[in-house]
Formats: sequence, C-alpha cells, structure tokens
Amino acid sequence: MNVERPLIQAVGLIKRFGFRPVLRGLDLSIPRGQSLALMGANGAGKSTLLRLMVGLGRPDGGTLTVGGWDIPREAAHIRAHLGVVTHKPLLYEGLTARENLLFFGRLYGLTGAALDSRAEELLAQVGLKKRGFDLVRGFSRGMLQRLSIARALLHQPDMLLLDEPFTGLDLAGVDVLTAVIDSARAEGKTILLTTHDPAHALRLSDRVAVLSKGVVALDSPASAFASQNALAEAYASV
Repeated sequence: MNVERPLIQAVGLIKRFGFRPVLRGLDLSIPRGQSLALMGANGAGKSTLLRLMVGLGRPDGGTLTVGGWDIPREAAHIRAHLGVVTHKPLLYEGLTARENLLFFGRLYGLTGAALDSRAEELLAQVGLKKRGFDLVRGFSRGMLQRLSIARALLHQPDMLLLDEPFTGLDLAGVDVLTAVIDSARAEGKTILLTTHDPAHALRLSDRVAVLSKGVVALDSPASAFASQNALAEAYASV
C-alpha cells in the first residue's frame, strides 16, 4: 500500500441517483491509523460513501482512492485489506455461525487449522462461542450483527468500514463491539465509523466529520469537543 498518501482520499466526489444528487463534490482524507467518526442525517450520503469505497458503485465525478488504488477501477486490490460491516448482515442463514466464518475465511485464502482457530477465536471475542453450531436463521438481529463483526475481522484487515454497527445491539453487544474497536485502534488499524450517536463518535474516534447536503460541513479532532452535548450542538448547527 502507498504510505505517502492518505490511506483513504476523496476529492470532489460526486454521486447521483437519477436526478437526485447525494454527494456534491465531497472532499475527505483519512490517514493511516486514524479512527474517523462520520455523522450526518439520514440521506446525507454516509452509506453511499462507504459503498463507493468498497467498489459497489461508480462515482459520477471526482476521484476516490483507498490504499493508493483508484476506486472502483482497482477495487479488487483493496478487498483483502478491508473489513466491512453494513446494515445487512451478509450471512448465510442456512449455515451455522461457525460454517459462515469458515466459508468467508476460505474466500480470503485462510485454510486448515489456522482458519479453524481464527473462527473459534472470533466467536469467543463477539460472545457467540456457545452458538457456533447453531443455524444463523435462528439468530436475533443483535446476534447477526455480532457475527457480521466477526466476519469482518476474519482476515485481520488493515481498514475497517463500519456503517452504523451498533444498530440492533443490546448492551452486552455494545460492550463487545466497543472492545473490538478499541482493540483495532490499539493495533493501528484505520477505521471509518458512521454513527448518529455523539457518545460513540467521541468514545471511539480520533476525529469527527459531519456530512450535510453531500459535503463535509464539519471536520474536527474529537478532542475539540468538551462533551457529548458540545458535539451534538455542533452537529445540529450544520
């Protein structure tokens, strides 16, 4: 990966759906090892931006690079480096939790004892060790989200893109995910987290950006906000 450029960089990024503009010349850069919380109202373009970052869509203007690779033209190069959690679990309901992890692990080139060990480690990490042999179709929304988080971590990616990952989690699940993100930050992973919650934004990020009307309307170190209320007020003002 190119270490001289920001790990993730969008310049003048434009995306429309029909005649409806969603991203209107967005500029955003994230250096290696930084955790960025991206906030914004529904429809502000947060999920659209993440979809473009993983190559699930083509910008209508501007440029987007991840790890130095041009997206979407070179998207295949970045997938081994990305761990992604979206609104959809992206799991197979007819497989057990463990079988899901083994299936996705093989897609990332993991095999044998190393894959078995990694799957067991992650099931324990997300609090699903006792449910590893249960079919996913019987899981609650929160359990599906936990397993999605384990899936995203399987290949020990350099970057995590987490699209409102706390949705559907109970208090225990929130604690699990918070610990996962803390561990990823300590390991120097680059994290982009979308959230509506000022508490999560301040607790889990080095920097907070707010999207409004398709552009970055606020971009500041998390340390600049004295409290959740201060961030909430700044968020409401853009």
